[in-house]
Amino acid sequence: MAFVATKESISTHKVPKWYEDAKLGIFIHWGLYSVPAYATPTWELGAAPSESEWFTNNPYSEWYLNTLRLKDSPTYDFHAKNYGADFPYEGFIDMWKAEHWDPLKWASLFKKAGARYVIPVSKHHDGYCLWDSRYSDYTTAKSGPKRDIISELANAVRDEGIRFGLYYSGLLDWRFTHTPILRNDDFHLHENRTYSYADYAYNQFMELVTSFKPDVLWNDIGWPKKGQDDLLTLFAYYYNSVPEGLINDRWDGIWQDYTLREYQAGESDFSKKWENTRGIGLSFGYNAQEDEKHLLSHKELISLLVSTTAENGNLLINIGPKADGTIPSEQESRLLALGEWLTEHGEGIFETRPFVRRNEQAEKNVELYFTQKDKEVFVFLDNVPAGDSIVTVKGFGSAADTARSMDGGKLTFSSKGSDLLVSLRGLSPDHYPVGFRLQQPIS
Repeated sequence: MAFVATKESISTHKVPKWYEDAKLGIFIHWGLYSVPAYATPTWELGAAPSESEWFTNNPYSEWYLNTLRLKDSPTYDFHAKNYGADFPYEGFIDMWKAEHWDPLKWASLFKKAGARYVIPVSKHHDGYCLWDSRYSDYTTAKSGPKRDIISELANAVRDEGIRFGLYYSGLLDWRFTHTPILRNDDFHLHENRTYSYADYAYNQFMELVTSFKPDVLWNDIGWPKKGQDDLLTLFAYYYNSVPEGLINDRWDGIWQDYTLREYQAGESDFSKKWENTRGIGLSFGYNAQEDEKHLLSHKELISLLVSTTAENGNLLINIGPKADGTIPSEQESRLLALGEWLTEHGEGIFETRPFVRRNEQAEKNVELYFTQKDKEVFVFLDNVPAGDSIVTVKGFGSAADTARSMDGGKLTFSSKGSDLLVSLRGLSPDHYPVGFRLQQPIS
């Protein structure tokens, strides 16, 4: 059906099956902020003591320019010491060479990781565009790397059979504003409450839809108030251009296909589709100040995918490449570990739906997660103690003879009354979640 620019028409759009099936996406924050690669590793979003402390000590390196505008911030001190207090943010353009960037290599890594969709930043809050936009000369095609990054990446990702979406910062563009943000109420600044900025954001988003037909429209924070009446037109144009596309929830409540949770902020609703997004560390952009203690471990990343999938979410895990175009080894190793785990356990992740039972806790703080596909039920055991263990899964005893380990071994099964006993032997201290499947429905 053709969509028209009314709420009634737009509301008939449904989350496409491919997104329900996908489970794993890769987010990419790469931009001018990757040159200084600085932020103070402080808190996860949603855990800061106050809004002012969050913005002054922002752990997101992609917020470098805003934090730099706060004279009492560690970022200001870092900038003054390393580049000079008067060195403009735009000076990083000539320093961003992307000399080692290979989009084919990136796409190959995403494929190995098991990603089903990829969403790079096309323009972050600093306003620097990563595609050849007709509406701006402030782009990577005309300066800095001198490459149309979005075009090249779109081709490489899609050649691997991976869906391709786009992030765009609709509400904020710090080239239009000069007042630093110190609290959430500052997002709608007086400088971006103009028709000219609203038109600029609208035109660029329409250009992205026309040029790239992204599988996901991922807007950030909100939308200019002067342009909110135009959003239904944008959504109708998008759905008619990309019938299997979908839209996130950061449009000031105008419309959404799914909700977002970012670190500890946002919503996750088992009854509706949602997306869990975060960096491997505390930042989305590359932050050279982070070390191992700030990063998700290999196991924590895999556990996050399991728990998110079981709760009806997709995991959009972020990478922050270095300015030269290389992906930090500590990020790459985690993606590869995730992909290796998925080669054995992916049947219980991809194309599944949540089971009627939510996550449960068994003895010794073992976590149980459930998914289902057709007539099969998949059970994941997380935080099982090292060595030998027996885990009780209540109510599954009648299916003991149909249970099979996903990795071809490690688990044996028996019944005790109505319960299923799962025996695990020789688990290492740093083992990943393990799973098994049941070949018949469980009532």
